[in-house]
Amino acid sequence: MIEVAEQDKIKERELYTYQKDAIEAIFDRFNRFPESYNILYQLPTGGGKTVIFSEIAKRYINETNNKVLILTHRIELSKQTSKTLTEIGVKNKVINSAVKEIPNQEDYTCYVAMVETLNNRLKENELNMKNIGLVIVDEAHYNSFRKLFKYFKKCDILGVTATPLSSNIKLPMKDTYNELIVGHSIAELIEKGFLAKATTYSYNVGLGALRIGINGDYTVKSSEVVYIDYAMQEKLIYAYEERAKDKKTLIFNNGINTSKYVYESFKRSGYDNIRHLDNKHNDTERKEIIEWFKETPNAIITSVGILTTGFDVPDIEAIILNRATRSLTLYHQMIGRGSRVTDTKKEFTVVDMGNNVARFGLWEEKVDWNLVFKNPDYFLENLIPDETIERNFSYEMPKEIRKKFKNSKDVDFDVEEAFAEAKRKGLKPKIAIEKSIEQHAQMCLENSEDAFEAMKLALLLEDAISFRVQKYAYCLSKTTNNYIDWLTDDYKRSLRGLLRKKM
Repeated sequence: MIEVAEQDKIKERELYTYQKDAIEAIFDRFNRFPESYNILYQLPTGGGKTVIFSEIAKRYINETNNKVLILTHRIELSKQTSKTLTEIGVKNKVINSAVKEIPNQEDYTCYVAMVETLNNRLKENELNMKNIGLVIVDEAHYNSFRKLFKYFKKCDILGVTATPLSSNIKLPMKDTYNELIVGHSIAELIEKGFLAKATTYSYNVGLGALRIGINGDYTVKSSEVVYIDYAMQEKLIYAYEERAKDKKTLIFNNGINTSKYVYESFKRSGYDNIRHLDNKHNDTERKEIIEWFKETPNAIITSVGILTTGFDVPDIEAIILNRATRSLTLYHQMIGRGSRVTDTKKEFTVVDMGNNVARFGLWEEKVDWNLVFKNPDYFLENLIPDETIERNFSYEMPKEIRKKFKNSKDVDFDVEEAFAEAKRKGLKPKIAIEKSIEQHAQMCLENSEDAFEAMKLALLLEDAISFRVQKYAYCLSKTTNNYIDWLTDDYKRSLRGLLRKKM
């Protein structure tokens, strides 16, 4: 049995104005509308949703003499919620796998339950929860909570989430909740000093190999094809060194294998301040890794989804999205891990390695949440396709590489314009690629003294070559990944051959 924490220190918590306003708005709806009115409240990650709904629970209990049930989907969230309730004097009990019955229900005014555990208990008639008047659902966008609502048909329901977009696109949140109340925006909370300001850097990534699964997001298998690639690992380390080095950093991946590859790549590059964490670690291992992360100033954790919720390390300085996602919820959750404000931290860094900013916009940009809530299909259908995103890529040579080509006045080349010119003149399209190779060869020659040095410079053009080949492929309209791979290899062979010939 779980013991209730001691009620020896009851905190009088001073709420912020926006938190008080939210509580008043929610109680106004409950008072004005009949029983079983379902409200969804939206507030960005880091805005204090747990504080708000804990205060709502306390006030509801005091005003109605009914009890409150709070539902969570992870044990960490249950523990955090129970602790917050205890601090403000709400006698509560956590219902987890160890709890089979509640013999002394009069001792508690609030229950905090894991959704799956409670569902099993209620299905087997093992729990008789009396006098529940309000059900609060934390992280309400998760669809798993719906199966419990049939047990609480006469209760008011309050869902709280940062993103009112259901995890199941076939079961929109508007079908469960009568109304959405939108809280302060990310930009407003940043301006008022409640959230840290994000500085975002995006690195263009070719995502042609990604495939969308039945849940509407990219599959782990296809993501690993993209992100385990050696060139992608090199790009990740380069991005870390350019934007996040010596900062406490959290790296999000899609797939355990990818995260392990990231760990090994960083170790080979001389970084001993990195740990890998996934859901296969037991509680003891996980606790040890997180404690290490908290205590180590420049620590790096490479992880898989497990740290998107129920994880609070305020002094995180950098978030690296080493994955692509089509989930707006996940996008906000990942970046939100770095948005906590401390006495010494008012800003943090976001490094996007999955074209996510191009897909969703900057994290702090205003979102019409009512549109998302009422018309989720419209929102999802109008996400910018990856091909369109990549078609609009522009390539800027990194400063360190540009220094190696200091003798070259121009290092850019417009493949699409060269392709169009060839068509106008009735020439073969591949002239665009041939001209590109000639320009790259010239760059290598005018910045080297011998063939060996020229060949070394050619190796630095890996990203530029991939970018130009992809642009050429777009001009051809219909190409396969195998053809693009062959064309890239052929480009490199031709470049080396031309350098040998000219030297």
